[in-house]
Amino acid sequence: MAQQRSGVATDGSAGARLGAGAIASLIGVALLVIFMIQNTDRITLTFLFWSFTWPLWLFTVVTALIGALVWFGVGVMRRHRRRGDRRAERRD
Repeated sequence: MAQQRSGVATDGSAGARLGAGAIASLIGVALLVIFMIQNTDRITLTFLFWSFTWPLWLFTVVTALIGALVWFGVGVMRRHRRRGDRRAERRD
């Protein structure tokens, strides 16, 4: 019988499984790609005094990347805060 440590089989079999977050991310990427393929029109974006025309798919990709960076940044800040809290608890 194969021993498992932290979710990975140690007998060489393909025992690695995708977690719920990875599955949700893959589904999100698939939906994003489908949306991009279906929406190839050009749109005009206006912000303050800037105005430019982009394909809708490109705007969607840029928006998704900015959202992903914000999501990642919030996660990093939360981990950093938790780490600081744990260090403070050890000092007490």
